[in-house]
Amino acid sequence: MKKVLSVVFSSALSFLPAFALAAAAASGPTDIDVVASLTNITNWAFTLLLSVAGLFILFAAFNFVTAQGDPEKVKSARDFVLYALIGVIVALLSKGLISLVQKIVTPGA
Repeated sequence: MKKVLSVVFSSALSFLPAFALAAAAASGPTDIDVVASLTNITNWAFTLLLSVAGLFILFAAFNFVTAQGDPEKVKSARDFVLYALIGVIVALLSKGLISLVQKIVTPGA
């Protein structure tokens, strides 16, 4: 399961810079606003991570209901809930990253 998660997250993260640059290239040769690009990327990542976390919680609930006392299925369901919570925390951290970069990049702020 860890291999699947790492493949999903690494492939999703590999496409993020392309989305930001594609939006900037479509608007013409202008200055690229770092904060706006980062906001777009983190909004996309936030939505993706929360969606995946929701699916993990639904799958964990299904495993809890169908476990019928099997300790292995209960442990698997708890692991899925843990993975979902980690995904939500990463999504919230991605939102906080915008203000951090804005404070670093913006002079006098």
